[in-house]
Amino acid sequence: MKKYKVFADKNVQVGKMEETMFSSFIEHLGRAVYGGIYLPGHPTADEDGFRNDVADELRKLNLSLVRYPGGNFVSGYFWEDGIGPKENRPTKKEEAWKSIETNEVGVDEFMKWTKKVGTKTMMAVNLGTGTTENARNLVEYCNASDDSKYANLRRKYGGKEPYGITYWGLGNEMDGDWQIGHLPADKYVIKAREAARKMREVDPSIKFIACGSSSIDMATFPEWDLTVLDGLYDDVDYLSIHQYFFQSTTEDDFYASYLAMDKYIDTFRGALTYLQTKHRHKKPLYLCFDEYNVWYNIGEMPDDYVKAPPILQENQSMKDTLVFGGLLNALINNCDVVKIACLAQLVNVIAPIMTKDDGGILLNGIWYPYFNYCTCMRGNAIKSIVLGGDQFDSRFGKAYYISQGIVLAGDELVIQVVNYAKESAEVEFILKDFGEMEKISHLVMEHENLDARNTFDHPDTLIPKEAKDQVSIDGETVKIRLNKSSWNLLRLRLK
Repeated sequence: MKKYKVFADKNVQVGKMEETMFSSFIEHLGRAVYGGIYLPGHPTADEDGFRNDVADELRKLNLSLVRYPGGNFVSGYFWEDGIGPKENRPTKKEEAWKSIETNEVGVDEFMKWTKKVGTKTMMAVNLGTGTTENARNLVEYCNASDDSKYANLRRKYGGKEPYGITYWGLGNEMDGDWQIGHLPADKYVIKAREAARKMREVDPSIKFIACGSSSIDMATFPEWDLTVLDGLYDDVDYLSIHQYFFQSTTEDDFYASYLAMDKYIDTFRGALTYLQTKHRHKKPLYLCFDEYNVWYNIGEMPDDYVKAPPILQENQSMKDTLVFGGLLNALINNCDVVKIACLAQLVNVIAPIMTKDDGGILLNGIWYPYFNYCTCMRGNAIKSIVLGGDQFDSRFGKAYYISQGIVLAGDELVIQVVNYAKESAEVEFILKDFGEMEKISHLVMEHENLDARNTFDHPDTLIPKEAKDQVSIDGETVKIRLNKSSWNLLRLRLK
């Protein structure tokens, strides 16, 4: 049995877990929209065509934001194609994902949907093929309350009141040569600055998210980010970063994804501090980690253009679930600089929820860590230090066989801890200034077969279960026995 000691002091906090840390992402990609959240004629569809079975699950997450409409999709998307009477909207070939886009769902429909599920929209604008004027007009359409052209157009199409969208993404992954309208960093700065200033003239209250690096493996990382931050510091509030973790790496590298994510964020922390000092600014900038997830495989594009092709539909395995838990820990442990985090994506596309067009829904393995993150981890993150224990080598450096995130949520201390080792472990949490405490629950996810996954035929293969007699409390010392290859959530009530 491996043994570890972890130290945490109530007075040494990482920061507050902002509400926007509990956010997600829906793109016009695969079956995320058509067949995912929207399917007229489905037995659970409401009067607007949205699936209530999906909406019912999503309401449980109490998401703060959902990023929309992309993703790679946004760089070829013209938002005016998706407004007005549906019979007048054009059907187009969508190049990013080789799909037929019917434009049945556009801005107005999506805003209705966010209201139904109790969340708000983070709107991305097209800075690929789109112009800065297109972006400015979208703000007017969504947020203006005056007697202007696009505000009146919104009213004409049923949006009597402004949508009041606060968060706006200035393009998507513009550092990538796969991106429609890809730009070098200096050219992106010019276009993004012009767009931001035009958009802010319409609504001075909005907040902007600039494109940062789309992967830790990009050849332009971190030079792209330094150029963008240097050129846009006065104009934006956040830097968008993305990272996916693939099983195509070695198993050790895959398990060390939490360490890779932590180091990735730490590089940006240094860049933000440097640029704030360089510009002599009191205003800090923060990170918007608006795409993160595990990714089982890249998948294949359809042979021909079709509507809502079933691409990137994955049933995450037990191994994926372990790695995903570590990513959530990395977000918790860096919430001083990461203020927005969007799981990519929400339905059908590398997602926690899967749907059938002619049936119900499936909760994938990663749903359960994500659900507990969204429902239990709203509070102040506590800094935790592993004082000793076994490590393994990875391309990101030496990594512990455990990762942990600790949040003080009201009168509860919530500890998420993952054991990546193929043997059990004992973790001794040395907790200072928390006072007496008692166990509320200890949830465990595990499976003998690390390739096991939930399917529509076997939906309960991976579910958390209450563990018994694996936690002991002696004053402010808490010992927990972790089963091999397991995800664990320990909730403690502070007396």
